[in-house]
Amino acid sequence: MRSSLSRRRVLAAGAGMAAGGASFGLSGCGLVDGAEADPDTIVVHTQLGTTAPGSATYLAVVKRFEKENPGLRIKNLINGDDLPQVYETSRLARKEADVVMVNLYDKTLAWTGVDATVDVKPYLDDWGLRERIVPEALAAWTDTEGRLRAFPYFATNWPVAYNTALLGAAGVGDVPTTGDALIRAARKLRAKGVSPVTVGGEDWTGQKLLAQIIQTCLTADEAIHAYSTGDFGSRGAREGIDYFVALRDAGVFADKAQGLTSDLMFTQYNTGRAAAESAQSSALAQVPDKVARHTVVGGWPLAPHAAHPKPTILRAFTLLALWISPNGTKKLSAVEKFIRFMYRPDIVSRFIRESGRDMAVKSDTVTTQFPLVGAAQRLGDTVSQVVLPDVYVPPAANQPLISATSVAFTPGTSAAKVRAGLENAYRGA
Repeated sequence: MRSSLSRRRVLAAGAGMAAGGASFGLSGCGLVDGAEADPDTIVVHTQLGTTAPGSATYLAVVKRFEKENPGLRIKNLINGDDLPQVYETSRLARKEADVVMVNLYDKTLAWTGVDATVDVKPYLDDWGLRERIVPEALAAWTDTEGRLRAFPYFATNWPVAYNTALLGAAGVGDVPTTGDALIRAARKLRAKGVSPVTVGGEDWTGQKLLAQIIQTCLTADEAIHAYSTGDFGSRGAREGIDYFVALRDAGVFADKAQGLTSDLMFTQYNTGRAAAESAQSSALAQVPDKVARHTVVGGWPLAPHAAHPKPTILRAFTLLALWISPNGTKKLSAVEKFIRFMYRPDIVSRFIRESGRDMAVKSDTVTTQFPLVGAAQRLGDTVSQVVLPDVYVPPAANQPLISATSVAFTPGTSAAKVRAGLENAYRGA
């Protein structure tokens, strides 16, 4: 009884005050029509189906699955960033979808531990999927108790995109690889009326870039400690924060970056109003041809005494996976057919070719339609990799960290205040 009550409280805390609104959304999506109990209907709760890259491919392969499996039907429930909250509300009502397609971040970190989803490790070998999935992805999706939270699917490279046409027009000959070179480039770009580096300082894109810059002077182990505990008092963390503040105060980031969102960031870069952006591969796939042909990808410039030998990028295997819910285990045969179908080489290749997605699944397919995605894949050891903090940050600290990020991008905020804001985000986490 105590364990069950604890799980319910955790999920209720995640759903929070939005439960009423989420319930209306579930009714609108049709969860109350009995589809969750129909053994021939697989209910999939997904972020694909809107404007997210890969949505058109996903909807097409669903139709193919239904054609190849007469009698089985896929019912898609589509949400955006609110998917975790909506799912938690449906789980409380025991009307959750059978399969969930979402990333590992914030609320979802706790799902398997509180029985909101099931450990899929027992199915990994039985369904013949272990050899299909990149080993690093399996490690990233395995929790500290050895449970595999979900079947990894999408991955991402997260380099820095540089518009060489804008750099050249401003008299910048080479892509900056040091902080000093970046500052000199920013001055020249501003003189031409061009924003140097655009960033969504108000949301997750700013949070990731801030974390990347702070890690300039941190080893991977030191970064994991900082983002797991909220302790940014080490010498490396303080030097990284100082480096960020120096870049900000030198005008490296777009004006009013603290109020920009990811959408505004992408728009500024894609329309040629900014010379650089830190962009994950799904965003690189959306860069229009007229900008893409003048774009090169690389790493974030280094500070003196950096802990890394080369400019840095982020890489991650936690972008999206296929989770199985307790309801999904009640129709496991149908769910198995769908998941094994999604891992077929021809289906995986479609996401690479048609959508420019990086995959956590092994494939020989190389994207040609999305040259920047392919260029990011080929960076290899020409760049250094820093830690994506998502799986280390306690869920309760995520939103406070985004708020602290906006403050950090605000001109005039001292390094001491940036550090205090980051550490305060962990209070109560």
